[in-house]
Amino acid sequence: MAGERQAGGGEGPRVSPHPSIPVSNTARSAMSSEPPPPPQPPTHQASVGLLDTQRARDRSPSPLRGNMVPSPLPTRRTRTFSATVRASQGPVYKGVCKCFCRSKGHGFITPADGGPDIFLHISDVEGEYVPVEGDEVTYKMCSIPPKNEKLQAVEVVITHLAPGTKHETWSGHVVSS
Repeated sequence: MAGERQAGGGEGPRVSPHPSIPVSNTARSAMSSEPPPPPQPPTHQASVGLLDTQRARDRSPSPLRGNMVPSPLPTRRTRTFSATVRASQGPVYKGVCKCFCRSKGHGFITPADGGPDIFLHISDVEGEYVPVEGDEVTYKMCSIPPKNEKLQAVEVVITHLAPGTKHETWSGHVVSS
């Protein structure tokens, strides 16, 4: 009777409920009245992702995420060399800034000789001031791909600041004219 379990809950040796699994000393102490150790979180990466549904998913930065669509307009940085050469060899035109939004990064120029308004991108403005409505400007023109039907002003220089308006420099200083 020394190796068998006693009826009535006596203090005999412990026997595994499954005869093929031996009972170790740690298992014997775990079967005693001590509280079991707290469960450990899983360390395997796949099981962590499956159990933790509130964890933010790591994603690569994409211009299409967050309503940021890449601009189809050619900026100074994305314009081809041949388009830049063609524009720089073209004639210089005069016009008046119709509108310009610094936060959006673009505006329009009304040509002095009439005609449709010409698109102006922030990267094509030369000089230290942000254009405002009424500024007289000189510019050259470049066609906008893919169809090359519309025109864009490049190498834009403010020749006369609009009188009675506040002008801002690119660094943020405000100057009254």
